[in-house]
Amino acid sequence: MATRIGTEDNPVEMLEHLMALDFDAIEAYNAAIERLENDQWKAQLATFRSDHERHTHELAPLIRAMGGNPPSGPGAKAMLTQGKVRMANLMGDEAILKAMKTNEDDTNTAYERALAHCPPEACEMLARGLDDEHRHREWLIATLEGRPVQEMPGRTTSTRPGSQPPPL
Repeated sequence: MATRIGTEDNPVEMLEHLMALDFDAIEAYNAAIERLENDQWKAQLATFRSDHERHTHELAPLIRAMGGNPPSGPGAKAMLTQGKVRMANLMGDEAILKAMKTNEDDTNTAYERALAHCPPEACEMLARGLDDEHRHREWLIATLEGRPVQEMPGRTTSTRPGSQPPPL
């Protein structure tokens, strides 16, 4: 499902929507971790869920400082992101990872757009978030393709405005 987050004219609204998307991602990761059989994959997804939790903690004070009202939990999209995972559960672990990859496609797109239009006080935080999103997506793709990905838990990429994302 394509996201429109990051296309808003109002920067506070954009950050509120981005935070809600991170809450949605947390719920999707909870659903995936609960359903996966592969313990290594569960552990990796738990680290990605922690990244999304950190994003919400970083976004909340920024949104408040800009006069906004940070969301306190997932939005309507949470049902869709969790639903993909629940349906994939019927087909096993690989299908769950494929569902999570489509969710991460949306968060990558949202963070890329938000970073391209970020208010100055948010750019550094959004760049770190985008680094996380690229790392999540890269791991999902590599795992689905059977390729090893080194240093996943704490590795960061150098993605800043004007630079190219890592090849996937």
